[in-house]
Amino acid sequence: MTTIETKSGSGSTRVRGFGLAAVRGLGLALVLLPGAVLCFTLSLVSIALIPIGIGLVTTPWVLTGVRAFADWRRVLAAQWCGVKIPSAYRPVPEGANPWTRTFALLRDPATWRDLRWLPVDMTAGFLTALLPAVLLFYPLEGFAIAAGLWRVFPDGYWYGFVPVTGQASALGAGALGLVILFFAHFLPPRLLEAHFRLTRAVLGASQGELAERVRVLTETRRDAVDTSAAELRRIERDLHDGAQARLVAMGMDLGTVETLLDKDPAKARELLAQARKSSADALTELRDLVRGIHPPVLAERGLGDAVRALALRLPVSTEVDVDLTGRADEPVESAAYFAVSEVLTNAVKHAEADRIWVDVHHAEGMLRIAVTDNGKGGAVIGAGSGLSGVERRLGTFDGVLAVSSPAGGPTMVTMEIPCELS
Repeated sequence: MTTIETKSGSGSTRVRGFGLAAVRGLGLALVLLPGAVLCFTLSLVSIALIPIGIGLVTTPWVLTGVRAFADWRRVLAAQWCGVKIPSAYRPVPEGANPWTRTFALLRDPATWRDLRWLPVDMTAGFLTALLPAVLLFYPLEGFAIAAGLWRVFPDGYWYGFVPVTGQASALGAGALGLVILFFAHFLPPRLLEAHFRLTRAVLGASQGELAERVRVLTETRRDAVDTSAAELRRIERDLHDGAQARLVAMGMDLGTVETLLDKDPAKARELLAQARKSSADALTELRDLVRGIHPPVLAERGLGDAVRALALRLPVSTEVDVDLTGRADEPVESAAYFAVSEVLTNAVKHAEADRIWVDVHHAEGMLRIAVTDNGKGGAVIGAGSGLSGVERRLGTFDGVLAVSSPAGGPTMVTMEIPCELS
């Protein structure tokens, strides 16, 4: 009795499975065809309008919509059939100007992969999504024809490859419907999975892109190692030339004080005061050194308060707007802090700005920081520029840096680092 119940339950589950696959396939086909056609058409028109300027405004919006359409399919593929289609888009800074955003999107290989996928999706993708529903519902027409519906159809009506001219051929149509229904018993889930595998084949990253990704990761890792080594040499040099030298001098002064304590008390008191000053100076240098390694305010209170503390030390008016619901990982916070510090230093020293605005917020898995100043502009990312170091620092965490700095200003530096807040 238990075996019979198990088989019955298994059969019921299988029926629900192919019925659900058919319904999902039908719904998907009805949405994907107009969606793919609309996305493809708008993309072509918008890119074609770039030379006259209109496309610079529309292209970022259109391509962002295409990405959302592709990401929706990635979600369905994972939820319905367990087919994982990783998203490999390069982040585009939100605050960048239209020119920067447009060409950042067009330089991304994933953008062109999306555009190649849309024609495939509206043809082969549409058919593979529709077939599960056809296998389930088409047999119903065969049964209706066998039951007498053939009489209302004109002569020469075909059901599949069966010409229906009378009751005998109508029964043949019903038999064909039974055969199709037999295949519909197990094929729809496989066909729906085949649809998503086709999607993955077109949307998935190629070997060349994966090799490029490995190359970029190798470079950023090497930059991180070089930066760490340079930072260690700086710390050693500062300790040797600063606090260590002062402490040695203080020790010598204290030794001299011991010999002068009885012979020349006034001179001994003078040397003690000098030793106390050297001690205070050494302590200040050690605190600055520690702050340069990892500021205590960053460790204790997080990135928002650390950036506010940076702003308070600047000689120009600085407004800071922070919207963070948690804290990022410590290495990410440290990289973001020192990147902001470098950008603010550049704004004060080189841009001749008298007002700076800093915006720090987290959205859609991205930590976004925008630093805007009203200086003379002309900032570029290039060899010898402090912004190059910022770009390398952010690149270690797959972050990006965008600079909008026309001659005469204003200058906006936008930084983005993918991360989650805890």
